[in-house]
Amino acid sequence: MCGRYVLVDKLQAYEQRFNAVTQQFSVHITLPNYNVVPGALAPVITNDKPNEIQFFRFGLTPFWAKKPMYLINARSEGDHNSDDDPNYNGAKGIISKPSFRKPIRSQRCLVIADYFIEGPRKEKLDKPYLVYLKRRPFAMAGIWDQWVNQETGEIIHSFAIITTTPNRILQKIQHHRSPVILHESDERKWLEADHLATVTSLLEPYDSDEMNAYPISNRIKSPRANDIQLLEPIRDAVETETDLRVVRELKLQGMGYTKRDERKE
Repeated sequence: MCGRYVLVDKLQAYEQRFNAVTQQFSVHITLPNYNVVPGALAPVITNDKPNEIQFFRFGLTPFWAKKPMYLINARSEGDHNSDDDPNYNGAKGIISKPSFRKPIRSQRCLVIADYFIEGPRKEKLDKPYLVYLKRRPFAMAGIWDQWVNQETGEIIHSFAIITTTPNRILQKIQHHRSPVILHESDERKWLEADHLATVTSLLEPYDSDEMNAYPISNRIKSPRANDIQLLEPIRDAVETETDLRVVRELKLQGMGYTKRDERKE
């Protein structure tokens, strides 16, 4: 499961990284967001508007639903791999799940993130870890849908993050799932692919050597908690590094502003 993630930059940095613009929106959006929770509006890039950053609700409601739903994750294996075998390499059952079979074919998106939060399968966010890549920001594979409230006429655009089996880093923190993180070279392919086989071929765990994680305060459990101190390590990273990249970057950038050359260290 990936139910929390982090955005530490201002909108202009994401526009630059993803070569996309943001249209005016009618609701108030706050960035940075150090604790993106289900129900929050968060930036995505959709297949139908690949050069635009939009803000959709985190937690997908299928178009056919009678009332709002908050499907935050979509298992790439669908109903397969019920034991969460990290070595599973079988069918991608997401293509036949009622809530996801239409979006996986024609409504895909990039979910923009800088870091994501996971915890052990048993303790969950009582023992959270901040998981980070050697590059940021990055894009998680997402699907989106549009739902219309038949009583009010309100239109809600929402998204879910696709998950897959855990790599070595996620296994070290005893978590059984991982968001699908796209290589930068695959981001446009995810949005533009015409063939389902191409789409499902991208639903794989990310390279463990390009990731690390460290424990943080369980204050992150509270949806109301949203400050930069949430990201501070309380113990060492799960794999040894010469420095803690996240802490060092945050000290360089201050409160949310990052120069492009600093991100490329």
